[in-house]
Amino acid sequence: MPNKLSLYANVGPELTHYDVDVDAAMLTRRGTVSLPANVQYAWPHAARPFLYVATSDSAAGTGPAGNTHHVTAFGIAPTGELRQRGEPIPLPTRPVHMSTDIPSRYILVAFNNPSAVRTYRINGDATPGEEVAQPGPIDPGIFGHQVRATLDNRQVILVTRGYDAADGKPEEPGALKVFDFKDGVLSNEVSIAPDGGYGFGPRHLDFHPSRPWVYVSLERQNALDMFEITNGALSPTPRFRKNTLGRAPVARQAVGTVHVHPNGRTVYVANRASNADGENSLAVFTIDQSTGEPHLIEHIDSHGIHPRTFHIDPSGRLMAVAHITGAALSLFRIGDDGGLHFARTYNIDVGQRTMWWMGMVEHAAQDVAT
Repeated sequence: MPNKLSLYANVGPELTHYDVDVDAAMLTRRGTVSLPANVQYAWPHAARPFLYVATSDSAAGTGPAGNTHHVTAFGIAPTGELRQRGEPIPLPTRPVHMSTDIPSRYILVAFNNPSAVRTYRINGDATPGEEVAQPGPIDPGIFGHQVRATLDNRQVILVTRGYDAADGKPEEPGALKVFDFKDGVLSNEVSIAPDGGYGFGPRHLDFHPSRPWVYVSLERQNALDMFEITNGALSPTPRFRKNTLGRAPVARQAVGTVHVHPNGRTVYVANRASNADGENSLAVFTIDQSTGEPHLIEHIDSHGIHPRTFHIDPSGRLMAVAHITGAALSLFRIGDDGGLHFARTYNIDVGQRTMWWMGMVEHAAQDVAT
């Protein structure tokens, strides 16, 4: 039996499951589960039908700190229904991003206020476990925003955004903090910060599936950088930098997430604005397969305001985009050339809450041992 594809999207502390019809580019709403606090991020287990969900009652950015921060595990039923497994594990502060290492033996968590990175074991039953003690100090940079393991699982990269100069305060630099990684331990930290990290505000990164190329979205510069990994070392400066905007900004613009297509031939970046006067779009770049250089082929309206996150289904045929303002889920078909073709938008009633995270998960369509 072929696998099933489910989409999960939060509204505050509630996480709703949608069936996904890739061919028709349609969603069907199913059930909802409640979590201890507002959903911040989620990540699926690499091999088992589990979804790990990070939650917090803290405000975004440097806003008021809350006191409820957790990771909760859910088993994914063949229907896509989420069923909580075990008890949530507590976290010290708001988890801005979470992922697992490549085989999902450890949960990696990035924190922004204060900036930090921590690792937690995944138990034999796939529930989240205890924190891994680190043998030495870690420099977490300024405003951690994402943490990812490299595809060979030998390193972990913490993306730290920094801050623009504002209100009489000078710019605070961004960096990519690269660690050797083994058995949950982070060591031999190297900081990649071109020009000292000034004019370098990375938000998210993604890896080419088969080449040693890392694509980094620069939130504060509205740009896309490509770094190269050589003999396990990330290049100290980007090999290429490309502007992501389709027009000159008329208000504050901030690049969002970045995703490489599963076939490695296209990379996509979200351009975010807080209102309809700004540019809310997806920038689409083809990737030169000999050099890794991205070449812009189109900007397409995201059909909403502030596209905070988007996701590509594993078959590479469908993109879903989640918007914060006037909350909506927009679906795009992906052409053979990587171009996007708008299909439809689903408006989501969020009340006074926020749709902060959305993602698609492929899972077994029949019962399997978990």
